[in-house]
Amino acid sequence: MRVYVPLTLSGLAAAHGAGEVGPGPLTAYAVTPGLREWYVSDDIEELEYAALNRAAAASLRMIAGSPDEVRRRVVVAVDVPDGAAAADPDHGLSAASLGEVRIAAALPLAKAAAVHVDADDAEKDVAAAADALGAADLGDGDAQFTVDGAEDHELLWFGVQEIPQLIG
Repeated sequence: MRVYVPLTLSGLAAAHGAGEVGPGPLTAYAVTPGLREWYVSDDIEELEYAALNRAAAASLRMIAGSPDEVRRRVVVAVDVPDGAAAADPDHGLSAASLGEVRIAAALPLAKAAAVHVDADDAEKDVAAAADALGAADLGDGDAQFTVDGAEDHELLWFGVQEIPQLIG
């Protein structure tokens, strides 16, 4: 099963230094039954893209909670054994936790399939989205529009061997 772990650039640097994403337990995103039902698709690539976007939204929340963090969303894609990621059945259809899974232990960075990171030109929109997130959560339509502006930026794909250049 492929899981998408939300991070920040400083979190990616820490993972690179430690050789693992963790410690556990970790919150990640994956193609869960709840995500399948919400997305209404049988195309695994579309479903994985939806899980990646859920992780990107979680990365934005991490950025919003850390004023000194670089304003670029980061998601690490890792393949784990099927039993390693567990969805919470009580939150399975909650809009806030669609695709959310828990992983008990740290994940070796060597097992990562890819790293997805915003391009430099997304920083302004990600910064604005991080600032607007609280108001968007409270139902402010203009703030939600600002948050959606960050989601308009596609995360770029990087190989694990490119992490030193990303965090450098």
